[in-house]
Amino acid sequence: MGAPLAHFAINAENLDETRRFYESVFGWSFQAWGPPGFFHIQADSAQGIPAGPGDGRPLGIVAAALQLRRELLPGTRTVGFECTFAVEDIKQTEGLVSAHGGRIISSSTIAGVGDLLWFEDPAGNAVGAMRYDSNAK
Repeated sequence: MGAPLAHFAINAENLDETRRFYESVFGWSFQAWGPPGFFHIQADSAQGIPAGPGDGRPLGIVAAALQLRRELLPGTRTVGFECTFAVEDIKQTEGLVSAHGGRIISSSTIAGVGDLLWFEDPAGNAVGAMRYDSNAK
């Protein structure tokens, strides 16, 4: 199976209001992590979803976050969920994006997480690709 969906993020202007909404609707809980205005989302194990190993993620569910709204594409507010797909080779993915009509937006390394690539697909969507590596510095 190609690159599986590994992470999604909900962008919001009002984090408190958005947190309360998802807590009430889906029973999710939120844990502050990393930069200001960024929260890991955890599903409630009482909903029949067993807790995952180590990071508290539920098994079979992708990692999720709530974060302050931003502009991945300059001049365009991200309205909607951001999706990041797990890849084995970030440089190969970068080359394939460029070769097939996509545009590289940015790339970075997140310590303890891995190498992240943001790109714009030919339809104008911002998409993430991450080579996960817990030893990344």
